[in-house]
Amino acid sequence: MKLIIAISGFHGTGKSTYAKALAKEFGLRHISAGMIFRKIAKEKRISLEELSKIAERNQRIDYMVDEKTRHEAKKGNVILEGHLAGWMANDYADIKIFLTASDSVRFERIAKREKIPLKEARQILYLENAERKRWKKIYKVNTEDLSIYDVVLNSGLLPLDSTINLLKFLVKLYISSKTPVTHS
Repeated sequence: MKLIIAISGFHGTGKSTYAKALAKEFGLRHISAGMIFRKIAKEKRISLEELSKIAERNQRIDYMVDEKTRHEAKKGNVILEGHLAGWMANDYADIKIFLTASDSVRFERIAKREKIPLKEARQILYLENAERKRWKKIYKVNTEDLSIYDVVLNSGLLPLDSTINLLKFLVKLYISSKTPVTHS
């Protein structure tokens, strides 16, 4: 079985954390659209906000990130993680998961991860709004339409380990439902 899992969600919902845990548990590759985007910003020696503004004018940046995501989906045996992972994996994905969390939880996580003040972490809303508009223009995608996802989960509801266990259980159930049963 060439398992393909897409994990999407807004900034600070835990996409990377949960994708890494599932990749490790199931021996899958982990491809992060956010890391690809961060790598581009680092190579250009600019902030994520600056790259986002450039991407608003230059669709090539989004195309590079998203084409890499689609390419990896076609290979299989992968956890794809990113805002558009569910959309880019499309019919290749076996399971599409969308993570949510309250703004306060997301801001706290971002502040801790980036080692920045909470007030600065709130600025992520500007980036998210810009991204939503950009993706709607480029791909005609409404990222607020969650109907393409198999599972929508509030990652702030349970402790980290419990949420990881819940997602592992989900994937195990999916795998067992696809594994042919042999009778002696």
